[in-house]
Amino acid sequence: MRIAVIGAGGVGGYFGARLAAAGNEVTFVARGGHLEAMRRSGLVVHSPLGELRTPPESVVGSISELGPTDLVLVAVKLWDTEAVADQLRSSAARDAPVLSLQNGVHKDAVLRDRLTEEQVLGGVCFISAFIEAPGVVRHNSPLQKVALGSYGPGPTETGRAVLAAFRDAGIDAEASDDIERAIWEKFVFLVGLSATTATVRQPIGVVRAHERSRALLYDVMAETVAVARASGVRLDGDFARDRLDFCDTLPAAMTSSMHNDLDKGNRLELPWLSGGVVELAGRLDVPVPRNRTVADILAPHVLGRPAGS
Repeated sequence: MRIAVIGAGGVGGYFGARLAAAGNEVTFVARGGHLEAMRRSGLVVHSPLGELRTPPESVVGSISELGPTDLVLVAVKLWDTEAVADQLRSSAARDAPVLSLQNGVHKDAVLRDRLTEEQVLGGVCFISAFIEAPGVVRHNSPLQKVALGSYGPGPTETGRAVLAAFRDAGIDAEASDDIERAIWEKFVFLVGLSATTATVRQPIGVVRAHERSRALLYDVMAETVAVARASGVRLDGDFARDRLDFCDTLPAAMTSSMHNDLDKGNRLELPWLSGGVVELAGRLDVPVPRNRTVADILAPHVLGRPAGS
């Protein structure tokens, strides 16, 4: 397949390199120092599943440089989703199926609003990977799972082809017959992990060990479940308890990308995580006081480290 990967960070860099190693024609869209390093030496991925390296000619600096494409993989930060969709519409990849592996539950609605509903595949990924240095991605553990599904009734020919490409690349990929539910299941956990590790400014081990921060973790996830159920998503009423038990199995040192971005003074995805829960809850008249407090506490940091801090 001819695959365009928009965003060559931990997620896009890893999955794109894995797909390229399987013989697919992968073109990365990157920027800044990461782009320059990839142009010089390609992308290097350090992984417990084996080192990967892509050729320097596999990266471009703009969506407008893409040629005809069989699949677009979107892996940019959430605030760039609208711009990516708008740029795709005027590119040679305009008619390609689009699969977003971004965080959150807003991403596909944005893409389907700007592209065509049939063009967008639903997807969610589970991986710990990050840019270690310009041109270098570090994959932290053997976990590299993707769930894919159509928003229409039943699997599509395109969905089956994409699933086969991922599996042929050695990626743990599965078809989902309810991809919206799968995305929300991850979202519940992600909101809990990001909200608590960022506000407490400690890894999950510290959060879950203290009675009051553990209660915060549960409440943030329970509110997210309530919003999901009010939206018509088929989550069990006690799903937050299930995710709390799951948090007890995580490495104590595990944190979230939002916590890491906060530490580095980077922009935060808060408006699409706890802030996104608050926004959706307002439409549905669902009370979410814990997520609202998290969003208020972190609000000064949304665009990066506040001036003078």
